[in-house]
Amino acid sequence: MKLIIIVQKIDINDDNLSFFYRTLEKFSERLDEVYAICLSEGEHHLPKNIKVLSLGKERGYSKIRQLWRLQKFLLAHLSEARGVYVHMGPVFAIASFPLAKIFGKKLILWYAHGATPLKLKIAEKLVDNIVTSSPDGCRLSSKKIEALGQGIDTELFRPVQEARLPREAGLLSFRLLYAARLVPVKGHATLIEAMNILVNQRKVCNINLKIMGTPLVESEKKYLADLKEQAKNYKLNEHIEFLAGAPHAKMPEYYQEADLFVNPSSTGSLDKVVLEAMAAGCLVLTCNEAYKKILADKYIFEKGNANDLADKITNLMTAPADPQLRREIVVKHHNLNNLIDKIIGQFS
Repeated sequence: MKLIIIVQKIDINDDNLSFFYRTLEKFSERLDEVYAICLSEGEHHLPKNIKVLSLGKERGYSKIRQLWRLQKFLLAHLSEARGVYVHMGPVFAIASFPLAKIFGKKLILWYAHGATPLKLKIAEKLVDNIVTSSPDGCRLSSKKIEALGQGIDTELFRPVQEARLPREAGLLSFRLLYAARLVPVKGHATLIEAMNILVNQRKVCNINLKIMGTPLVESEKKYLADLKEQAKNYKLNEHIEFLAGAPHAKMPEYYQEADLFVNPSSTGSLDKVVLEAMAAGCLVLTCNEAYKKILADKYIFEKGNANDLADKITNLMTAPADPQLRREIVVKHHNLNNLIDKIIGQFS
């Protein structure tokens, strides 16, 4: 089988989108050929049966030229492909519809986010199916929507084999981690406020937080500066460290080093980072309502409530280690191999 796959970016070094690199490799193991159309192309070393076709954003091409190139690539390969799979890009599904319809090919969109913009509503009318991570991942009312689970590479994200040193008598610091795009919806400010409550009000001194993320545009640079100023005003510089984002393949070591991954994001979808942390054996704490169906209450806090977040962090500081239990949820319901098979099955 041959498939056309449309994705935002193909770059093994990208902080936010390099996770799809491994997904493409998994597709290549199951398909005869993949025509991978991307908005932007960076460094990659993909298998020979993946042909990367860039729309040229990295070269500064206009949107009109990008649209023209998309139609050119579709015309060249639709006749031999089984169909078109669009990842998180309703606008690409809309733009691909006319030729997919003319060639009689299936058009399937992956969408996993709590928002329901107009372009998603239009795409829903045009595509054959929308596949998503969970029932909360695509909040349209449509018979076309099917929840398949997330796709976590459980071969890459796994617990450390060595036993950790016991955190006795407060001698070792409790290590928090958060990795996300630097945008307000991700809830960084709530996490910093919770750190202020813990360190300055409750005098919990043996706690540290790493916030990972690389600003991509000016608004994100300003947002990061505001977060650093917030931490400085609370005199938390010794407790909060801001780090650049890391490529997907480097993330397991950060999860393995952390005691607790905190996810204050309010996107409403089944965030991949939480499942990655679970697969790596890390405790998790989230306010995302999509996780209420798979996690106990002690791992859920009220969205935007820094006091509740501080309470839940305090409770988990003495929680027993059960990395395999957390990992089993991901392996059973959200592993990448199963997801790839399910997506390919949509075209059978």
